[in-house]
Amino acid sequence: MNKREFIKAGLLAGAATGLSLKGKAEVSLAAPKKHKLKNWVWINPNLKDTQDELNIRYAGYKAAGISAILFENDSEIHFRTAKANGLEAHRWMWTFNRAELLKIHPEWYSKNRNGESCVDHPPYVDYYRWLCPSRPEVQQYLEQQVTDIINKDYIDGVHLDYVRYCDVILPVNLWSHYNLDQTKELPAYDFCYCEVCQAHFKDQYDIDVTTLQYPDASLSWRLFRYGNITRVVNSLADIAHKKNKVITAAVFPTPEVARRNVRQDWTNWNLDGICPMIYHGFYNEQVSWIGYAVKEGTHFLAGKFPLYAGLYLPNFKNDDEIRQGIQVALKNGAHGVSFFGGIDNNNVLSILKEETI
Repeated sequence: MNKREFIKAGLLAGAATGLSLKGKAEVSLAAPKKHKLKNWVWINPNLKDTQDELNIRYAGYKAAGISAILFENDSEIHFRTAKANGLEAHRWMWTFNRAELLKIHPEWYSKNRNGESCVDHPPYVDYYRWLCPSRPEVQQYLEQQVTDIINKDYIDGVHLDYVRYCDVILPVNLWSHYNLDQTKELPAYDFCYCEVCQAHFKDQYDIDVTTLQYPDASLSWRLFRYGNITRVVNSLADIAHKKNKVITAAVFPTPEVARRNVRQDWTNWNLDGICPMIYHGFYNEQVSWIGYAVKEGTHFLAGKFPLYAGLYLPNFKNDDEIRQGIQVALKNGAHGVSFFGGIDNNNVLSILKEETI
């Protein structure tokens, strides 16, 4: 299963735009402080893999400089074999985008500014079913999910994905795919306006959100939603840390983009590491932009926890671009990189080894 159906659409759109690298421009050539690098990879484990196949694969990852694997599914043989080969094994968890409760608790799902629920009107794609972070029962449900994950002895940590609101603004490369103009926020994609959110916002800020002429311009309403996600994330982090387990997250590429596009304020989370998805092709940017994104993220984190630059391999046209992506990420303060897509390509592993070992 692909991490997102958006990725295929973004790749096709990126190819159509003819992204090109005009030169070897780098954002900052000043070397960061020395630190131990840690490289990650997102994987959906193939349950048909044999023990011998896994030993060969994971030994190769370790030799090439991969430090940890983020597994989208729970497969004990994959986790234990990865650990036996010196890799950390983390469970990759979908957080607010979850469909398993649609029939059991439809009231838990988010509503857009038009009052439409994700239950009946999923935005963009059918699997976009967003839970409302204002509801205590949603937070409790997610806390139990994290507890169940970290209680397994073969799991080193939990990795949060979709830990945000629905995209009120998509990456620009996807606008044409969905026939949208998102130069302004559209009510159908602006979440959550359910009765619980409205009540909590009223209690906290003494403002009735329905009376706002321009809710998309309300700083208080925006701050309220940042805080909703942050509260849940930090609660999940507390649970992981009490068990001495690591907690990380996949997030949007920069603090500014994350807050604007998905109400995600990740610099205020109590994590052990962050993997911003710096998928340059999705934003019609060149490879050098990876360095700018890393620099912005590390600046606002101010050393709170390490940043690992998430690289989407299909966005790179050739090996030289992959090499440059790794280089500009590290030169601008990343503590390593995290790959999605095509990691078993020998060239990728060879390049990583040359650049990080």
